[in-house]
Amino acid sequence: MSAVRLEGAVVLLGRFPALAGADFAVDSGEVVLVRGPNGAGKSTMLHLCAGLLPLSEGRGEVLGSDLGSDRAAVRRRVGLLGHDTALYGELSAVENLDLWARASRVDAVGVPGALRRLGVPERLWAFPSARLSAGQRRRVALAAIVVRRPELWLLDEPHAGLDSEGRELVSGLMSKAAAAGAAVVLASHEPGPADDLATRTVTMAGGTVRADAA
Repeated sequence: MSAVRLEGAVVLLGRFPALAGADFAVDSGEVVLVRGPNGAGKSTMLHLCAGLLPLSEGRGEVLGSDLGSDRAAVRRRVGLLGHDTALYGELSAVENLDLWARASRVDAVGVPGALRRLGVPERLWAFPSARLSAGQRRRVALAAIVVRRPELWLLDEPHAGLDSEGRELVSGLMSKAAAAGAAVVLASHEPGPADDLATRTVTMAGGTVRADAA
């Protein structure tokens, strides 16, 4: 089943084409690595697929919803981890996950289990997120994706800021998500743990896809 289908996708940031006619496709159950230097368009493409940026030209469909007319439906079914963790600093880890669960219309009963799966110590659950280390904030942000159970995972440099244990946890989560039928797209600009997870590698440069290989 197709999870993502972009054809000639153009995204303008101001007048600059951050995506300049990209063709990209992902099926459910795939783990696709998007590789390219900084400025290649990787993050823009992830944000487009998450329904957070408007499509300026071309066609795009995510999980059966049109990116031109129904981005709100896309946002409810997709989990995005960007460079910014998107956590509210004044809220605790539990409060952040409760908020994301409600926004995604899922039961918050899975919040404690998600934090445990990401190895967040229970003594830190009530701390304001702004007081957590960068690595712990990254773990909490990933736990927010786990609790939402998205059909499409979009992860920008998912192993960044994590220790070896954290990197192994994240790799395991992505593998299990794909095995359960979710599509996983991860972006990275340098070799690392993501290379061993991917079933396909897509290379970007200049806002477009230059290569797509298994």
